[in-house]
Amino acid sequence: MSAPPSPPVLAVEKLRKHFPIRRGILRRVVGHVKAVDDVSFTIARGETLSLVGESGCGKTTTSRCILRAVTPTSGVIRFRSDQGREVDVTALPRHELRPVRRQMQMIFQDPYSSLNPRMTIADIIGEPLLVNGIGSFEERRRRVAELLDVVQLPRAYLNRFPHAFSGGQRQRIGIARALALNPQLIVADEPVSALDVSVQAQIINLLLELQERLGLSYLFVAHDLSVVKHVSHRVAVMYVGRMVEIAPTAQLFTRPRHPYTEALLSAVPVPDPRQRAQRIVLEGEVADPSNVPPGCAFHPRCRYATERCRIETPELQTAADGGQVACHRAAELTLRGVENA
Repeated sequence: MSAPPSPPVLAVEKLRKHFPIRRGILRRVVGHVKAVDDVSFTIARGETLSLVGESGCGKTTTSRCILRAVTPTSGVIRFRSDQGREVDVTALPRHELRPVRRQMQMIFQDPYSSLNPRMTIADIIGEPLLVNGIGSFEERRRRVAELLDVVQLPRAYLNRFPHAFSGGQRQRIGIARALALNPQLIVADEPVSALDVSVQAQIINLLLELQERLGLSYLFVAHDLSVVKHVSHRVAVMYVGRMVEIAPTAQLFTRPRHPYTEALLSAVPVPDPRQRAQRIVLEGEVADPSNVPPGCAFHPRCRYATERCRIETPELQTAADGGQVACHRAAELTLRGVENA
């Protein structure tokens, strides 16, 4: 898949989120956890950018900063509305966030805990409309029925409660709720990781169909590279709060430029039993975001590291093939990707 040529609906520049570490009786700040550190990327209208990396790398924190669910420490988040107006989400006061949040919605990871068990499906899906004062009771009810059609659930389910549904059906309800206000951007935080594999395929196909029909843009947070390969136009790889590589999906899977990306791709299952993948096992632990090592944060686990990697922090640079990579040796290394990606 190639990214559609259109102006970005979202542009993130030098985003940082540092959580203070407090100790002692006076709760003095003795350090910071650098959950997100100098992250920049864009998402075009109708594009899916997948954010991947190990647990704790800052993917979810990045997505929550974009929605202002948590307040960024610094940086700029520019969002372009459906009227073409561009706003800096980080600079908006809290009372001005609601009109922007109507156009940026989230699909949560856990379809069980993300739905209120005391509310009917009609109330859950219609709640965004009620909170924003849209339509009468009858109009909201009609809109909810239309949304059930969109996510391929029977209208007869309107008055049922969440406990009556399977995990896949609950995630469809969550998707319907996210679509209620006709958003431009949807942040999907590992939306299929809690589902069975067969159900995962159904939800992924539904998301792709909705994107094609409604022109949605997705920030797709995931750790399953097989899913990422199927849904993404581009892939951004994070390690300890920083972007290490951003590239079109086919290019990243076949010609990775960063050693960390190569290690992640080596873990992708190969469907042909005659082809045994040569797994790259990274030694050591993921760097502590409260005490990031000097130089490249990945250098203690990297088999290609040099003295420069231990001293100098690499910046995200545009490579000759158009991708972006933060590696001092990117131009000289030939890394192994996934065949037939």
